[in-house]
Amino acid sequence: MLAFVLAYVAGINAAALAVFAADKRNARSRKRRFRERHLLALAALGGSPGAVAAQRLLRHKTRKEPFRTWLGLIVFVQLVAVCGWLAYRLM
Repeated sequence: MLAFVLAYVAGINAAALAVFAADKRNARSRKRRFRERHLLALAALGGSPGAVAAQRLLRHKTRKEPFRTWLGLIVFVQLVAVCGWLAYRLM
């Protein structure tokens, strides 16, 4: 089970990073872009570390509101969930 979870997390984060990079490339060349809700969905499905890394490394979607706020909220909720899960496991 742990191997599946780790593979999923690695895959969804790699996908988030790749999609953010593709969106940045498309933005520069004025091609069709990914919808913000799809980028946020990748983050919400567990790809928030990859999304934040892409945002910082590529300087992509760093000033866009409310995108930035929504991504921050997703990261916060996921951190609370992980901390809660860890606290439950340690009890």
